[in-house]
Amino acid sequence: MTLRSSTIFAALALCCAGPSAAQLGGLPGALPAVPGTGSLPGTVDGHLGSLLDSPLSEVGNTLRLARLDRIAATLRDNPATLERDRDGALARRGVVLLIDPDPAMLVIVNSWGFKAAAVEHVGGLDLAVSQVTIPADMSLAQAQKLITMKLPGAIVSSDQIFFQSGGNGTSGAAAARASSGPVETPIGLIDGAPAQPVTGVKGFAKGAPFASNHGSAVAALAYAAGARKIFVADVYGTDPAGGNALAIAQGMGWLLGRGSKVISLSLVGPRSPLLERAVASAQTRGAVIVAAVGNEGPAAPPSYPASYSGVLAITGVDKRNRPLIEAGRAAHLDYAAPGADMSALDRTGKLVPVRGTSFAAPLVAVRVAAALERGVAPRGVIGALDAEAVLISRRRPDPQSGRGLLCGACR
Repeated sequence: MTLRSSTIFAALALCCAGPSAAQLGGLPGALPAVPGTGSLPGTVDGHLGSLLDSPLSEVGNTLRLARLDRIAATLRDNPATLERDRDGALARRGVVLLIDPDPAMLVIVNSWGFKAAAVEHVGGLDLAVSQVTIPADMSLAQAQKLITMKLPGAIVSSDQIFFQSGGNGTSGAAAARASSGPVETPIGLIDGAPAQPVTGVKGFAKGAPFASNHGSAVAALAYAAGARKIFVADVYGTDPAGGNALAIAQGMGWLLGRGSKVISLSLVGPRSPLLERAVASAQTRGAVIVAAVGNEGPAAPPSYPASYSGVLAITGVDKRNRPLIEAGRAAHLDYAAPGADMSALDRTGKLVPVRGTSFAAPLVAVRVAAALERGVAPRGVIGALDAEAVLISRRRPDPQSGRGLLCGACR
């Protein structure tokens, strides 16, 4: 499928602030509405409105509790598919991942009553994985500890769950628009599927590809900012265990195979040995990885994949260029981009207000793609972005805005 540029871009670029902007009709070729798709997800939904004028200490504590509540609620609602791993993170129930295992390891774990699947070589990446099903009477945490203890050379991981990092906006606002001309360098998005037509979509979860509000908004913003070749790996679908590390790695490999030079991830989760290797492998193949820092507040643990080495970690700012109070944190922070007081398309083709670092990441991804299109090498991207970033603090880098604001004209 190809993006229908005249209709989509006009809908996004010409709309002004306010509820009336949300009354535009759906896109040609958009998927029909499907019950159960939910609103644009975000940790701060239901909390943000009462926090905007609160002290930062109160914001951090409230968002920390909201994050813990969300994890607990997700686990409570999906006991058949999710459980906590040895570190307390949500993961796929009953499955341990062995990363780059040798054949002897698989024989050994099978002798314990586990069931190790044949090694899967993730396409496009230098990465091999065996999914090991654990006995029904053993918890995931117990299985991880046992394998780690008895096979000290093994790289063992749960298949952790990653959450999308964007939410509903608090007010209507201007839609995103391009800050320069069209960008033809392929961009890959790892998210839910968009409703609007894009260059290519593939599913990596049960029920995928399945149009979601979040994926639709992220793809629409990337297009409005200038991207003309967009590939989307849907790692969520309708799967309660969607957004897992293995699906993300598989999606990343597929995007590389489609020629994506930039991969943007508007999702956050814990440190994952599998995802860390996938990111590093993609980088050695010349891809630039862009990731949102999430919306779990400054008291949250560092978010991944934004915290991995070499990943461009992105936060969001409002229309006054103030960092979002709900923005999470990473081991480093590279750039800020508009993440509030703007609108994007939902899965029905309706313009809705959006807020969150999720919506800043694709804007930066487009600026990276534009730099690569000008002949900038991946290792020179930061220098190129620094040349166009607008300082919104007195120092570079700044702990709240990184090396400056990109795509400020996109709002």
